[in-house]
Amino acid sequence: MSGILSMILAGGEGTRLAPLTSVRAKPAVPFGGNYRIIDFVLNNFVNSDLLQIFVLTQFKSHSLMKHMSRAWQVTGLTKRFIDPIPAQMQTGKHWYQGTADAIYQNLDLVEGMDPEIVCVFGGDHIYKMDVRQMISFHQDNNALLTVAAIPVPIDQANQFGIIEVDAKGKMTGFKEKPKEAPKEIPGKPGYVLASMGNYVFEAKSLVECLKEDAEVIDSQHDFGHNIIPMLFERGDVYVYDFSSNEIRGEPEGSRGYWRDVGTLDSYFDATMDLISVTPPIDLYNRHWPLRSYHPAVPPAKFVHDEANRTGQAISSMVAAGSIISGSIIYQSVLGHNCHVHSHAYVDKCVIMGNNQIGRGCRIRNAIIDKNVTIAPNTVIGEDPEMDRKRFHVSAGGIVVIPKGARVGFDD
Repeated sequence: MSGILSMILAGGEGTRLAPLTSVRAKPAVPFGGNYRIIDFVLNNFVNSDLLQIFVLTQFKSHSLMKHMSRAWQVTGLTKRFIDPIPAQMQTGKHWYQGTADAIYQNLDLVEGMDPEIVCVFGGDHIYKMDVRQMISFHQDNNALLTVAAIPVPIDQANQFGIIEVDAKGKMTGFKEKPKEAPKEIPGKPGYVLASMGNYVFEAKSLVECLKEDAEVIDSQHDFGHNIIPMLFERGDVYVYDFSSNEIRGEPEGSRGYWRDVGTLDSYFDATMDLISVTPPIDLYNRHWPLRSYHPAVPPAKFVHDEANRTGQAISSMVAAGSIISGSIIYQSVLGHNCHVHSHAYVDKCVIMGNNQIGRGCRIRNAIIDKNVTIAPNTVIGEDPEMDRKRFHVSAGGIVVIPKGARVGFDD
């Protein structure tokens, strides 16, 4: 689709995902064995044939930039690109002051492309979306701004921008992270309508609003706090119902799936979604391929078939290069090049890649970052008190092992 520029906000620090974000930006966190979080929004745009994309980076961007250079190069096609843009401090010697300021500091890119429409999407959520359908809704309503929205439980309202709409989808109310309980969705008690942080702008209106907001000294320079209220008060802001988005080949019940993986527990839960019998987000839909970087490694291998030593994976996903050697993997997701040695038992774990799990280990309810080596006979996830003394443990009880750790060698 011509005349459409896409800008992905991928500079998030992701402090609530620490220690996974101690060495990388949140969008660069591995997810689902083969992917990074950023891959999902990029696939949404590529599969929607929207290939003029700037990815705005900021904090700890090396891992993200490296991944994009390997996985997301577009060459040889006129006016088609996926370009990572580091924070350039074009308007002063300071980082991005908010989501709106991130676009404002890169207005030269917008004005240089001279688009009719600008899509501004977050880079740190797990979902599938045909963006063309949202753009069509935006154009049909001659909107200045269209905001994608989903229902969320009312007890989560203080985490989102909460929206009210009329029967035609026009925004009639908006509050960013309200402290008081907002109005429920009519006919859907217990739920409110929340912004997904995905916006489609009429380009001229976006540029004008960002320039106006930049002059306001006490502004947070944020789309939710400042830009949406500014345009909403002027009218012609519409709300796109994400649950109406259709993708060919998706299973029944998957429509409207969207996960904010901003905490360790939400990240873990979203990963576990992938290995259900009928997952709410389908990685195997051939009509909506999910591209990423895949290293040059051999297929996964499962070895040994003896009475007390059988290499097997049950209700799990195991990426290429991994060796399950006389061990049992149950309800887990393993990334590339994991070696799980004999008599080990791994249950409900996320193991990101390049890991060595020693002989006789028992590991449950854990997230293990890349390049971790675990000594033989190490037990993790069975004694909460002991786990908290040795490791970071999430609010939900998930043990998290940071990148490059050597576990059990000093015991």
